Amino acid sequence: MSTAPTESFQVRLTASRPPRHKRAIVFCCDQNYLAFASHAAAQIASLVEKPAFDICICYGQQAVVLPESLAGLGIRLCHIDVGDVFDGLRLDKGKTHDVYLRIALPTAFAGEYDKILYLGSDIFIRGGDFNALLDIDVAPHCIASVRDNVQWRTPNRQNKRNTIKGIVPSAYFNAGIMLMDVHAYTEQELMRRCIEFGRARRQDLKRHDQNLYNAVLQDDWAEISPVWNWQYSWSTRLFAVFAYPNIIHFIGPAKPWKDQSGQFEPRFADSFARFIRTHFPDSKQVETGGRRLAPDSMKMTKMLIKHLISARKIARFLSRFPDELTVHR
Repeated sequence: MSTAPTESFQVRLTASRPPRHKRAIVFCCDQNYLAFASHAAAQIASLVEKPAFDICICYGQQAVVLPESLAGLGIRLCHIDVGDVFDGLRLDKGKTHDVYLRIALPTAFAGEYDKILYLGSDIFIRGGDFNALLDIDVAPHCIASVRDNVQWRTPNRQNKRNTIKGIVPSAYFNAGIMLMDVHAYTEQELMRRCIEFGRARRQDLKRHDQNLYNAVLQDDWAEISPVWNWQYSWSTRLFAVFAYPNIIHFIGPAKPWKDQSGQFEPRFADSFARFIRTHFPDSKQVETGGRRLAPDSMKMTKMLIKHLISARKIARFLSRFPDELTVHR
């Protein structure tokens, strides 16, 4: 067990095995989302022939148990005990302080990893050079991420759910995928700053640590290509055919494994279902209605019109990233 202090904050890490590399791809989840995090981990493991990184699945208050059938992936299970560090931060009904666990990752892994790629569990991996992504220099920033999709078409647009009273509007990133420089993160005391801000502005926060990060950093982050976090919505999904993103991120409450209306491409649910049948046979987490979105449906019509209207703006946004490793600092 290792203990990493940040002033009055203390984070304890207990891992299933020692680290093998100086970099890591990290998921944070409970048992409910373990199947989906494992699915993404398996996709990455099959994609990267010679990984220069560990794959970690982290949990907080709610422990996870990985099936023996996935032992070959070499996943490092990590319990992160934050004690009362997150006390005083806002919680949605039914949530625990584990929703803030990613804030503690660099502190927990300080001394083990120098780079962490945090990935949410609600994603689908299509490709990408993850070794090269972890090589990106984000200095002088401590985080590199992808702009939130509300700003893809209109860079200055502020979503009401992202806005905090008294905070100057700025470029806003989606925290579902983040590349973290561990040394810079701990040196700049980002965990402490986020917690102190979150406690002081508890009533104003709406998106947990995503709001915290953006309010505290205020443009002090590096922007990477949206192919690493293609935020899959009705206004962007058709453009994905041509952008061919490496990571598809199912933002919002609708997920392809709970798709009764048929709004997602069937291949997503099929992939999750095959994986879960093999490794989590007692789970019934994939429940779809078997419906398909009709080409002449009103929803498809609205989607096509939205894509037509926003095509030039999306093209302008994508042109800022001539390759998948372009970084704007």
